[in-house]
Amino acid sequence: MITTLPLSGIRVRPAQAQPPAAVSAESSLASREMGSPISIMGVAFDNVTTAHTLALIRQMIESRCPHYIATANVDFLVQAQSDAELRRILLDAHLVLCDGTPLVWASRWLGNPLPERVAGSDLVPLILRLSIEHGYRIFMLGATEELSRRAAENIAKNYPGAVISGRYSPPLAPLEKMDHEDIRRRISEVKPDIVLVAFGCPKQEKWISMHYRTLGVPVCVGVGATIDFIAGAVRRAPLWMQKCGLEWVWRMLMEPRRLAKRYLKGGFIFSFCLLRQRWRTGGRAPKGRRNVQIAPVPETAGASANAAPPADDTELMLMPERLDAVAVQDSRTHWEPQPHRKNLIVDLKHTRFVDSTGIGFLIRIRRMARENGAKFALANVSAHVWRTIEMMKLGSAFPTGKTVEDAILKAV
Repeated sequence: MITTLPLSGIRVRPAQAQPPAAVSAESSLASREMGSPISIMGVAFDNVTTAHTLALIRQMIESRCPHYIATANVDFLVQAQSDAELRRILLDAHLVLCDGTPLVWASRWLGNPLPERVAGSDLVPLILRLSIEHGYRIFMLGATEELSRRAAENIAKNYPGAVISGRYSPPLAPLEKMDHEDIRRRISEVKPDIVLVAFGCPKQEKWISMHYRTLGVPVCVGVGATIDFIAGAVRRAPLWMQKCGLEWVWRMLMEPRRLAKRYLKGGFIFSFCLLRQRWRTGGRAPKGRRNVQIAPVPETAGASANAAPPADDTELMLMPERLDAVAVQDSRTHWEPQPHRKNLIVDLKHTRFVDSTGIGFLIRIRRMARENGAKFALANVSAHVWRTIEMMKLGSAFPTGKTVEDAILKAV
């Protein structure tokens, strides 16, 4: 469990009225019931069930703050290895869902089992039911006009009462050549609560990242081919294939020319990266403290002229010798966002080992800091831990200082 030490030497700002906070897997009440996130190939998956996901979506809508949700499968992870922008988008997503049975298996192998697959194609029908129950307004963006129309007709037939406030199929074009202002205008005019974006990965994630803050919509979620499924243009794999993790085989058989080469290459990259991650993060625990601590920042008197100023409004999180699934899960009950600080520094001076859950924990702390308006950095990172971070292609995501004072200067 996290031990909170006296915050001597840290001046805390007086409590002030704050606007509604963005809801994420860490800052919501639902997080009390969830397990720890796990990083697979540098993407932090939230440890959520379908029921938790729906609860979070409701909280996001009620907060009226903008959020985006990623439904990531193996193809997402493979693309993120060579696409730095996609990797950054997945790091900053308010919720990353496990859309693939192979990822559930991978999480078990890496020591932190995700409870279940939460696929976008399964989530959308449940969102439609939420619309029936609570009157949430849904906008469908993407697919062809014909398929979008047929999907809307099938929704009206199969989900009477679901509110489709609008839909639009923009002309097929690269992201940089799309008429973004026209799309934003169409969405803003009907004021939906949820936008389902069906451009395919990574285009839909990049479009959402560009616009979700200014749309005035509480929830944007990339749904891939789900509109095609609802329209009846593409058949989903049989249930037994979904449960056996073979849905990708079905998709490849349906579109062999487009998908065969991509899926086979992706399968090789995924297997290689997963084996490397398992080898790197499967070490045994050294003896020593397992707790995460929140501690005062050391006084900077006597530091060099270039050192940071006194630690005003700075929170220091002191990591244990082994930052693994056990240590992180023991600390889950203390993950509530702290009062606003100017800096959040994660001190790894004692940490000699970090596993996939530990990396997922660091990613979520980074996001929590950003949501609370704080600058973030790591301090005193050992060579072994840094190699694990770089193996997952996360080096650019974690500003790092050799000391706490240096980390305060480099925090972003």
